[in-house]
This record gives sequence, C-alpha cells and structure tokens, in this order.
Amino acid sequence: MNMIINGYQIREKIYESSQSFIYRGYRDQDNLPVIFKTIKESYPNSITLSQFKQEYEILKNLNFPGVIKTYGLEQYQNSLVIILEDFGGVPLNFLLNQKLLTLKECLEICLKIVDSLADIHRADIIHKDINPTNIIIQPETQQVKLIDFGISTQLSSEDASLCDPNLIEGTLAYMSPEQTGRMNRKIDYHTDFYSLGVTFYEMLTGQLPFTTDDPIELVHFHLAKQPVSPHQVNPEIPPIISSICLKLLTKTAEERYQSAEGVKADLTKCLAEITKNSTIKNFVLGQKDISEKFQIPQKLYGREEEIKSLIDSFEKVMQGQNEMVLVSGYSGIGKSVLIKEINPIITQKRGYFITGKFEQFKRDIPYSSVIQACQELVYQLLTECDQKINQWRQEILTALGINGQVIIDVIPEIEQIIGPQPEIPQLEATQAQNRFNLVFQNFLKVFTKAQHPLVIFLDDLQWAD
Repeated sequence: MNMIINGYQIREKIYESSQSFIYRGYRDQDNLPVIFKTIKESYPNSITLSQFKQEYEILKNLNFPGVIKTYGLEQYQNSLVIILEDFGGVPLNFLLNQKLLTLKECLEICLKIVDSLADIHRADIIHKDINPTNIIIQPETQQVKLIDFGISTQLSSEDASLCDPNLIEGTLAYMSPEQTGRMNRKIDYHTDFYSLGVTFYEMLTGQLPFTTDDPIELVHFHLAKQPVSPHQVNPEIPPIISSICLKLLTKTAEERYQSAEGVKADLTKCLAEITKNSTIKNFVLGQKDISEKFQIPQKLYGREEEIKSLIDSFEKVMQGQNEMVLVSGYSGIGKSVLIKEINPIITQKRGYFITGKFEQFKRDIPYSSVIQACQELVYQLLTECDQKINQWRQEILTALGINGQVIIDVIPEIEQIIGPQPEIPQLEATQAQNRFNLVFQNFLKVFTKAQHPLVIFLDDLQWAD
C-alpha cells in the first residue's frame, strides 16, 4: 500500500466500492486500530470533495453508540481520507452469506439497527443507504454500528430527482419508492424504514423481496409490486413478524411506521415472546407508534377521478392513440403535483416523462417550453449506458438524415449524442419553417414508441408565444 498518512500505519485494503477504498491500519501514538476511507479518484472534483467533507461533519456530530466514530479528516495528495474507528466488526452481508440467521438473532440485530436510526433521526439526519453492507456487527459483543453517511442528508426532507436508475444515489435493491425520484414524494426519514424493511426481509428469508437484473424493472417493483410475505418464503417465521416487515415495506411513507420507537416497541414485544414462549401471538401493530415530528402527509387527496383520467389517457396512448390533456386551475392549486402522479405507470411502461415551462417574459422565444422539455429528454438519455446511447445515436441519425443541424440549432445538447452534423442549406422563411416542422416531428417520433412511450408536460400554457 503506497498511501502514507502522518501518524498512521496502513496495513491492508479491506473493501473497494465504485467510489471509495477502505483500508485497515492503526494510529502510531497508541496502536489504536483504525479504518481509512478515501476517495477512489486520484483527482476528485469539488462536488465529490464537498460530499466527503459533509460525511465527516455528519459523523463528527453524531456521537452515538450505534454510529461509527471518526477520529479526523486528513489531506492526502489531491484527495481526502476519513479516519474511522475499527471496533473489529464485519458487515451484516458477510454474516448473511455465511448462514441463515435464527429468528431471535434477526430480532436482536434489527432492534439495534432501529436504536441507531432513532438516534440519527432525532438529529435530523436521513441515512438514505441502509443496507447490509452499511451495517457493521462485532461478532463477539454483537455491537451494531451504522457506517457510510456519504449520501446522508441533514434535513427533515428533500426532493428526489428523476434520473437513470443506475445513477440514483443509494443501493437500488434497498431503495424506497420515493428515493427513486418516480413517486412524486419528498424523501424524509421514512425512506430509512423502507430500506430497513428490505434488510429485515433478507435477514429473515435469505433473499431480497425483489430480484431482477434490469434496473428499470427493479424500480417498478419498488413502486408497484407487493413482495411475497416472509412467512410464505420461510414457514418458520411467525405471521406477525411478516406483518412488521411488510409494514416497513409499504409503498407510501404515511402507511409505514412513523417512528423508530414504534418499530422498536413491536420488535421488543416479539423478542420477549419468542424468548419466553418460543412462539409469538398476533397483536395490533403500531400501538406505540407516535411520531415525534410534525409532518403533513404528502399523499394527494380528493383527486382520484383526475388521476384516473390521466392514467386512462396514458393507456390509450399505449394502445397506439395520441392524446392531449389540458389541466386548468388557479396558480398553486396543485396541477403540477397532479400530473406527476402518473410517474409510476410511466416507469412501468419504460416511458420518458419530460417537462417544459412557458415563461411570461420569454414569450418572444418560439417553442421555448417544448425545447426545454426536449433538453431534459437529452439529459436523461445521456445518463444511460454507452450501449443504449449508441442505439439512440443510430435511431436519431436515421430519423434526421442530413438535417441533424436543424435540431442542434435549437437543442445544442443533442450534439453530444449524434456528433457534429453537416451544414444545412439556407431556405426562404416558409420553406425553412416547413423543414423545421418536419424534422422536429421526425425527431420526436424516435421516442414515441410502444416500448418507450413519451409524456410531455408543458406548464403555464397561458404564456405560450
């Protein structure tokens, strides 16, 4: 190992992720065992460095038994290294790969995770990546600590952005529906309960609730598919344990547990019964589940008919029709929120949802909203894998022929996909307009197919030029 940090000795690399290296070593002054976490890139950008510093600041302020301690942040060449405690633990996924845990072991470990979540939630931290690799257990003392606060948020809630599933922050198999950016909901501490539910499910059954190699399909499962009950996978699991797990895995945050204390109370009751009687009787869940935080539910109420109309229109489009829907109402009444309620079904059909907004003071710019929406579409395409981008390149070039520059002139970002295009001949105004209309329609037709339908949301139509 070539990395040298003053005052420390580095012995071995123990883990490598897509973004970081983890090493084990000790501190010179007292031989204290420590863990080193460093950025994988040799020349990380300012955003990566800022996130790394934020992780250190969060850990420094979370002085709880169930959270890994930090001893410092060190500069190394062009990068940074976080010095963490080494309490001799191993990741939970290491234990799960060795054997199927007993029900008592599952309950004991889960209770310790819940205690840690209670502490960080009281500190207004959302972890956002609870999964077995970020849960460390000391095999002898059974002490449990949470690690990896790299994408954690020091807020009561935040918006999730819509992007390619491969680029979403977090671990997709353990991710809550709202964290995928396709749920029309803000991310708050409930997201950690969903991820805990996936982890608990895996501990109980030895498998994940949803398995697929297709990221888009996995997102759809999180949004819409109900997992098989744990006791149906493993008959030795009492139905009440299944009920707790499935309550954590509810699609809408409002229907999950509302507090770590509520989860803890139900798990504690189960552990006491299994220890005393070897069986667990059914009981009403959530009797002590009282949220300490005041939060207005994000669920949309009283708009069932309007949502059904939107979904019906989308279904007609999937059958080959074209549909245009106009949504009217006063400013701030919730039109945009209503529209985004169809995001899950668009994801299910592998469609694209793009938005453009007409501006009162940009009425002199033709097609401004449509162009804005198409720019968003290009940004989504650019986040996909190289194979998919190459496929789009061929389809777009076939549709545009020698007129690719017509689209580049209004959507410059498309050049990143199709490359530089030949100059187009100058035409008089009417002919140029007709050429633009034809080429632009051909461009949009590339994306309006049964295997990937396109929904365009144009906001504030009253300001159209």
